[in-house]
Amino acid sequence: MDKNWAETNKEIQALLSKEATLNQAIEKLIAFRAEMFEQIRQIVMGYPEEAFWQMPFAGADGYHSKTLAYSIWHIFRIEDIVAHEMIAEDRQVLFAKGFDKTVHSPVITTGNELAGEAIAVFSKELDIRELYRYALEVMESSNLILKRLSWTDMKRKFGEDMAAKLKATKCVSEDEEAAWLIPYWCEKDIRGLVKMPFSRHWIMHIEAMRRIKNKLCKTARKGVDPVACCGLSCNHCFLSEWCGSCRTIYNTCSFATVSPDGICPNVKCCMEKGFDGCYECDSLESCEKGFYIPSNDGASAAKAQSLYILNHGKKEFLKVQDRLHQKFSFSKVQEILGQDYHEGLRILEEN
Repeated sequence: MDKNWAETNKEIQALLSKEATLNQAIEKLIAFRAEMFEQIRQIVMGYPEEAFWQMPFAGADGYHSKTLAYSIWHIFRIEDIVAHEMIAEDRQVLFAKGFDKTVHSPVITTGNELAGEAIAVFSKELDIRELYRYALEVMESSNLILKRLSWTDMKRKFGEDMAAKLKATKCVSEDEEAAWLIPYWCEKDIRGLVKMPFSRHWIMHIEAMRRIKNKLCKTARKGVDPVACCGLSCNHCFLSEWCGSCRTIYNTCSFATVSPDGICPNVKCCMEKGFDGCYECDSLESCEKGFYIPSNDGASAAKAQSLYILNHGKKEFLKVQDRLHQKFSFSKVQEILGQDYHEGLRILEEN
């Protein structure tokens, strides 16, 4: 489990155990959920459609053996059922907002009963943007439910009537891989549900999603030129596990994610001019596009690196990057090359 997330979760669990700190616990939990959900948002907005039905760890023992799409569906179907059928006792978001139609899911269950290739087939049928909208709606509605909970509510338990109600919804498969969920939920009080489906369950599956997307990026980059169009080294970038490089469809570098169609301005410009990279352009030193925009604190470092490639080529550039990382401890290259591209180029030349 992510060390920081584990520590945050531990703090929340402790706060949930006392009436005096309940409101603080809920406030911290909602903020934590927002932090984790940002990971989902970045994946949905940054990765190609085909990424969501890939199973890079098929057959493995663990949540990472699923798909990105399945993980999102599973997290929020469980929360939707628990939050609305059990705690609020109102209508699930899936049906109330019409997502049972727009997501195009062939099932309304939690998906626990699915395995192997069936998960990939299921995932391929989903409308990912609608699935994301569903997840967002579930999170927001659950947050409102959490805010209304009192200490008395937290101690409320469930009986056979609730178990029968959940079975009647047909939202939990009768398959043995899923049927255990109903008695598991019903043996807990609301505090117990808040501790699992609303928090720890998220951690386990979002961490699995991280592993999946990291593997997809690593696979996509295999055999691909590691030098980005702007002059950065993907092999040495602090986003190397998150991004598949601008030379693959898994391009999620910072400027790609905030640009139209997910294409970085530097990449777009190079494509239009037929350049391999910015280091082939006569306007490099005066350029203020994409990574070179003055407000970007890494602009000068990126430009210095492109100038180095212009003078010495990519192979020498990758070697000097290796030497810099052996000599210094840093995550972003601008920490070493600074904010003046002339000075940055000098540092590269001397190493």
